[in-house]
Amino acid sequence: MKTGLKYFLLIFLCLVVVSPVVMTFSGSIRTTGEFLAHPLGLPRGEIQLQNYTDIIRDSEFWNSLKNSVAITFGVTSLNVILASMLAFVFSRVEFWGRGIAINILMLGLLFPLVIAILPVFIQVRQLNMTNNLLGVILPMVAFGLPGSVVILRSFFIAIPTELEDASYIDGCTTFGFFRHILMPMARPAITAVAVLQVIASWNEYFLPLVILGNPKLWPLPLGIMQFQGQYGTDWAPTMAYIMLLIVPAVLFYLLTEKYIVTGLTGGELKG
Repeated sequence: MKTGLKYFLLIFLCLVVVSPVVMTFSGSIRTTGEFLAHPLGLPRGEIQLQNYTDIIRDSEFWNSLKNSVAITFGVTSLNVILASMLAFVFSRVEFWGRGIAINILMLGLLFPLVIAILPVFIQVRQLNMTNNLLGVILPMVAFGLPGSVVILRSFFIAIPTELEDASYIDGCTTFGFFRHILMPMARPAITAVAVLQVIASWNEYFLPLVILGNPKLWPLPLGIMQFQGQYGTDWAPTMAYIMLLIVPAVLFYLLTEKYIVTGLTGGELKG
C-alpha cells in the first residue's frame, strides 16, 4: 500500500512538472487561433513548423542567443573561479575571524536577487554599467557565490588534511596544492556548481529586464517580448520561442545530472 502511494505521488508530480512543457510544445505547432480555441488540446489541423522556422531565420533570435551565451559563460566562469578560491580559504586556511566571515557570506543565501533589485540597479547605474552585459553578469555572480561556496567548501573539507601535508613535504606550494591536487579531486563539486550556474543564468529574466534597456543586448528570455503587441500576444510563435529557449537547458541538465548528484552528495573522491 505504501509503495503504491509512493508511485502515485511520483507519477502525479511528474505530470505536474511535464504538463506545462507538453502544453507549450502543443501550442508551438498550432496557430494562435487554434491554441486559444483549445489551449489544452492537441493539434487538429496541419502542424505549424513555420513557427519555428520563422524564429530561426530571424537575426534577432541569433543576436539574443549570442547575448545569452555571453552572460551564461561570464557568470559561470567567474562564479566557479571565485567560489573555489573562497571555499579553499574558508576550508583549509586558518585565520582570525574566519567563522564570522563565513557567516556573513552565508547571509547572502537569505536575500535573493529579486528582493535586492533596487539597490542593485542603483549600484549598477552608479558604475555606468547599465546597457552593458557586465551589469547583468557581476550581480548574478555576487548573488550566486554563497550557494557555490557552501557546496565547494563542504567538498574541500572532506579531503584529508594528510594529503595536503604530504604535498607540502614534496615541495608543493599552497597554490600548487590548490591548483594541481585539490581542484582535480573536487571536479564533481565544481561541475555541480557550474551546471547550477549555467541553468540559472540561462533562464534569468528579471535582472536583464531591469539593467538592459537596449533590445540589441537582450538575452533569449527577454526576446519573448517581441511577440507581445499593443492589443494582444501572438501565442503560437511565443510557445515556439519558449521551446527553443528551454530545450538547451533541459538537454544540458540531462547530460550533467549525474555530476550534480555526485557533487551535492559528496560522491567519491578521485584524484
